[in-house]
Amino acid sequence: MENRRSLFFIILVFTAAITACNSDYTIKPRGYFQIDFPKKAYQRFDQPGYPYTFEYPVYGKVLKDSLFFEEQAENPYWINIDFPQFEGRIHISYKEIGPNKFDSLVNDAYQMSYKQHTYRASGIDSKPFTTPAGIEGVYFTLKGNTATSTQFFLTDSTRHFLRGALYFNTTPNEDSLRPVTRFFQEDVQHLINTFQWKANK
Repeated sequence: MENRRSLFFIILVFTAAITACNSDYTIKPRGYFQIDFPKKAYQRFDQPGYPYTFEYPVYGKVLKDSLFFEEQAENPYWINIDFPQFEGRIHISYKEIGPNKFDSLVNDAYQMSYKQHTYRASGIDSKPFTTPAGIEGVYFTLKGNTATSTQFFLTDSTRHFLRGALYFNTTPNEDSLRPVTRFFQEDVQHLINTFQWKANK
């Protein structure tokens, strides 16, 4: 009787082990809520008096910016492209070369990308580029839990200097923000590729 009970227990354990091995269960990675992104479509920003024009998403709203980090904007050509649904914003600041030294503007752009984010960024890449319209600039990609993952500047090196940065009004978390960041990085690239200086400015 005892041997029969032992044999039954061994068979039960063996059957359970075989069943567990053939199970379809797998450990799943941590997931995040699915995000419904709008369809990509663009419209042109071409306001009278502004020294630049570009295309931006139809799901964005352009607002004039008078303050940047509590400082007064230098001129009326500073704007924000807000994306309320995602708590996101592309901040755009403009400075005229002449009253401002070109080398200082470039240096400030690098400092804004490196010095203010180095303590949080796990890596920062800077890549020079030339747009289809022949405008030169530098694109910064910041990795890690930073307030901004994407910054850039555009310039003709003689008259105009424009700087842009993509921000999200949320606690920085690279993993959870990655899908949103990638979505809006495409919009930043589109803005850059369609950017032009106005000839009369």
